[in-house]
Amino acid sequence: MDGTAGLPVVDGMDPRRVHTALSLLVDGQWWTLADLVRESAAPRRSVEMLLGGLELERGGERFRLTGEQARRAGELLEGAWRPFVPADPVGHLLSEHAAVVERLAEFIARAPRGRHVLDHVAATAETVVRRALLLGARFWLEDARLLCVGDHDLTSLAVAMIHPQVETMVVDVDERILAYIDERAAELGVPVRTRWADLRLGLPSSAESFADVVVTDPPYTPDGVGLFVARGVQGLREQGSGRVLLAYGASDRTPMLALKVQKALLDLNLVSEAVYPDFNRYHGAEAIGSAADLYVLRPTSKSLPAAGARAERFSAAIYTQGPQAVEAAGQVPVSAEDLGDLRADVLVGTWPNDVLPGVPRVRLSTWLAKPYAAKVRQVGVALPKGMDAALARVLLATRAERVRVITDDPVDVRELATVLDPVYELHADGRAVEAVRKSFGGGDLVSLVLRAVMDRAHGKVVNVWRDALIGVQPDLTKRQARALIAESAPWALDVSLLELPMHRLRELPGAVRECLAGAAV
Repeated sequence: MDGTAGLPVVDGMDPRRVHTALSLLVDGQWWTLADLVRESAAPRRSVEMLLGGLELERGGERFRLTGEQARRAGELLEGAWRPFVPADPVGHLLSEHAAVVERLAEFIARAPRGRHVLDHVAATAETVVRRALLLGARFWLEDARLLCVGDHDLTSLAVAMIHPQVETMVVDVDERILAYIDERAAELGVPVRTRWADLRLGLPSSAESFADVVVTDPPYTPDGVGLFVARGVQGLREQGSGRVLLAYGASDRTPMLALKVQKALLDLNLVSEAVYPDFNRYHGAEAIGSAADLYVLRPTSKSLPAAGARAERFSAAIYTQGPQAVEAAGQVPVSAEDLGDLRADVLVGTWPNDVLPGVPRVRLSTWLAKPYAAKVRQVGVALPKGMDAALARVLLATRAERVRVITDDPVDVRELATVLDPVYELHADGRAVEAVRKSFGGGDLVSLVLRAVMDRAHGKVVNVWRDALIGVQPDLTKRQARALIAESAPWALDVSLLELPMHRLRELPGAVRECLAGAAV
């Protein structure tokens, strides 16, 4: 087991990782396996193999080298080849922002628990602050816009705290994260906007061509990285000057996986302008050493067309676990029987060719992107595996009298029924969710305005709301109506209803009520 200069050798373990791990162990302090993995950035399996060849003292989950083993390891290290350790580009700035690190550590500890089906692993507070510091060191941030494509790490809050002049938008599929970021941003008084999106179905229209810099820490599958980066490219307002910062890590033991990811980036015609090794550290992800590199990607003139062309291909299966994992890829099995007595005028999603062969078909991404041109009375929807979060938006995207959505598993629609009550009567029957549109008219002014807003979900909320407000309060000017909306719901500006996170949809009735009260004064 002896290698160069007598250092232990572990099959598949980079010698510099061996050196780093031993250097951490020789001072005699106690370690946990997770801490040693994170500090050495070596895969858990490699660290376990290394420890298997050493003499250890153990106390519960902690361990340390025996005195004699520490002495021998110290002697080996003293004359050993010392591998190159890349310089941290912003490490020297971190001490100036200790208070921000402490606050972010608190936020991360209180954040919603990571969802394994979304490959969530929390970055350390130091990591997200260093990301913010790198943005300031490398880019001109006056009047700059940042797009976070997924933000379980809370990078948006770190940037807002250190660079409050930056206008930040977060796009995520996890409703809990969006609500949490909004709460913390309000607490801090910083400019962060949130948008709901399942990136497999597209980027929100308000996020397209929005940003100068994009940050993303995606699922570490080739399709996951390719999809998130492609959406990031679509989010840049200037392809020539914009950059995408990508956190990506792979185990030293799986170089072919890293090669597949880099090929996905090459397919997007991106230049790797810089790569900072082990820049990102995590609470977890021990299979890859709880560490990931940070790529600075520069688009070329061919990147945006490639992003649009390849995003659908990348979206087949992007996670490592759950219903949208690579191993579980596939559509929800549907048949004509699933439609029951529905006489569909259009079928949305992927349906077998023998189901209502003469009825028009619409892709789910198209259905959400723009209003369907023809008038329809009844709609059948096949919702792909793992996309239950899109259900509310699928229903809001039509003005049909009746919609029947077939899901992979039965869905609890009680909360959704409350949110969509101004528009639909909702009930579930096994895998089918049935929505019947309520007749329009009657009710109080709040109900009338709410219904008008929810009937035009593809439109800008502020514009639809403004027109509905003037409809019930004719003395208002457009400017006055817009000002009332901005005061009651500043989050409703420059966004469609389909992009709003669920917590904003829940807040909408109260905001409409407050707006009408202001109009009556």
